Amino acid sequence: QVQFVASGGGLVQPGGSLRLSCAPASGFTLGYAIGWFRQAPGKEHERVSCMNFSSRLTYYADSVKGRFTISRESAKNTVHLQLTSLQPEDTATYYCASVPCDAQNMGDSRDWGQGTQVTVSS
Repeated sequence: QVQFVASGGGLVQPGGSLRLSCAPASGFTLGYAIGWFRQAPGKEHERVSCMNFSSRLTYYADSVKGRFTISRESAKNTVHLQLTSLQPEDTATYYCASVPCDAQNMGDSRDWGQGTQVTVSS
């Protein structure tokens, strides 16, 4: 199973932005679709967004729709998640994984690699 590494997190004020990146372990490709998850302390994980590279369909959770944007940078074998208008409730560790994806649904997974912490606080 390919492991993915998420990066780009940090501390940001409410209303701020961050760009997260997801890359596969060395020697592997992104596969056919990538999804982003997040998990806050004491809470269940949440499916945030995914992109199907073949159909180019994307999915967003209602909680992030209009604020987050997923994209693929093929030359760098990387998927990005642009986070804007961040709020304290977006604080979580963000992970990425290979999952089924279409415009209405995102597959679930617990097979996460290294996550990246996003903290939104004033």
